[in-house]
Amino acid sequence: MVDSPTERQLATSVLVVGTGGAGLRAAIELAERGVEVLMVGKRPKADAHTTLAAGGINAALSTMDAEDSWQQHAADTITESYLLARPDTVRIVTENAARGIEDLERWGMPFARESDGRISQRFFGAHTYRRTSFAGDYTGLEIQRTLVNRAAQLGIRIIDTCYVTRILVRDNVVFGAYGFDLESGDRYGFRADAVILAAGGHTRIWRRTSSRRDENTGDSFRLAVLAGGRIRDPELVQFHPSGLIEPENSAGTLVSEAARGEGGILRNGEGERFMKRYDPERMELSTRDRVALAAYTEIKEGRGTAKGGVWLDVSHLPRETIMRRLPRVYQTMLELQMLDITRDPIEIAPTAHYSMGGVWVRAQDHGTGVEGLYAIGEASSGLHGANRLGGNSLIELLVYGRIVGEAAARYSAELSVQRRSHGALAEARAEIDTLLTADGRENVRALQRALRNTMTEHAGVVRDAAGISAGLSELDEIEDRMADIGVHPDAAGFQDLAHAFDLKSSVLAARATLEAALERRETRGCHNRSDYPALDPRLRVNLVWSGPGRLEREEIPAVPEEIARLMRDVSTEGKLVE
Repeated sequence: MVDSPTERQLATSVLVVGTGGAGLRAAIELAERGVEVLMVGKRPKADAHTTLAAGGINAALSTMDAEDSWQQHAADTITESYLLARPDTVRIVTENAARGIEDLERWGMPFARESDGRISQRFFGAHTYRRTSFAGDYTGLEIQRTLVNRAAQLGIRIIDTCYVTRILVRDNVVFGAYGFDLESGDRYGFRADAVILAAGGHTRIWRRTSSRRDENTGDSFRLAVLAGGRIRDPELVQFHPSGLIEPENSAGTLVSEAARGEGGILRNGEGERFMKRYDPERMELSTRDRVALAAYTEIKEGRGTAKGGVWLDVSHLPRETIMRRLPRVYQTMLELQMLDITRDPIEIAPTAHYSMGGVWVRAQDHGTGVEGLYAIGEASSGLHGANRLGGNSLIELLVYGRIVGEAAARYSAELSVQRRSHGALAEARAEIDTLLTADGRENVRALQRALRNTMTEHAGVVRDAAGISAGLSELDEIEDRMADIGVHPDAAGFQDLAHAFDLKSSVLAARATLEAALERRETRGCHNRSDYPALDPRLRVNLVWSGPGRLEREEIPAVPEEIARLMRDVSTEGKLVE
């Protein structure tokens, strides 16, 4: 244990936890309004998870298809959510999407453009019109760079070596947060009127995932629940169709949906273009859940490749198109596999990609029900339902980043007094102290792998009651073993302590996911129950988890007529083939 750790006390009007696009957009709004804001994150701000979002960002700009509208964007979003998206949340995002793009333009975002200067837009799966703006297939990276630059212009302070372990609350009112420095181990005690949680989702709890090792480990889930918040629809996790199979240390790395959007073809191990069997009309431009399930089924039924995948082929496209529209895919495949995609197909398989559920929030301001605590980005819920429309995640963070920044500014200005709790602070300190003195036989990394194996085996693309129940039993065993872990920081830093907290968060997120998956006895969107292959109209509800064994059903409001009249039918007919 570190003797007498230094504890730095920092005060700010608003604390933002997470330095990706959502957190940055909120911080920018606060700074532009003259509100003191501090950002903290456990990853370097220039390499937050947002940088991995490749294909594009949605807004009905009508630069390519004049018939498009925010109402059609909303209709597509709700249709592809299998009616689980919150209509009020969808309306807010789609109606304000164009403003989000305008903000990025104003701050220097280098969007791809047509010869006459219009922002270029392309198709993504399940969109009625071309409404996905992009910057090659580096869209997320360019958005992150644009926001980081704007934050620097505004002088926003960012600490990106800080791991937040607790949100500090007294009587259901936030008064700050607690954490430690990943390099020195020094403690941070933050005093803040409001806290914005933008710490991502929980897809790292699966073995093959598009997230990197130290991100999306369910931190937002744990921080919110310990503070008194709840989790909505944790079972609804999007498996992206195209994750790499090898090399092993990069398994799950995403091949952008832009590859299919530009005309990529999917074939099984026998060379058959298999999407004609699952969605003959939309083929490769079908929804992510259907394409992922189709690939899973081909592999499961023995028509996959020798390494257990399927082929994604863009080699028939002009080389110029690939180099201009898919530069990141081209470079990634050269670096990881020495594969030239202008000549050879890419071997892929479904990968855990996006948490469509998340912290329960109100639509109007993304408040969590804990006063002064907000959640945005992949940490939040309400927009995506049971299937996220490709390109919606990036626009969501821009729209709600602005809205929540405004709400937090107003909350801070109106707060007349802040009451703190010595007990909450002492508990946060003691949690870290206890872990630093832990010298048990169980290895944290080994338990993380065991958890990922459990979730992959029992809560993957296709699930059933027996498997989910087995997963819960295995989770019980993992939690028992956690009582005997060892944590050993060294001269290189306190990453081992961070992994221990990652494990705590992952276990909570896994339990929420498994319990909600067991309760949702139907097949809807990304959630495929082989023992309940039909969609159940009675389960057109959101499942809200507030702790082990505590699940509630939340009714979903009716879809407004101006949106409903533009929607297509939602059906799962023929979805589960096996």
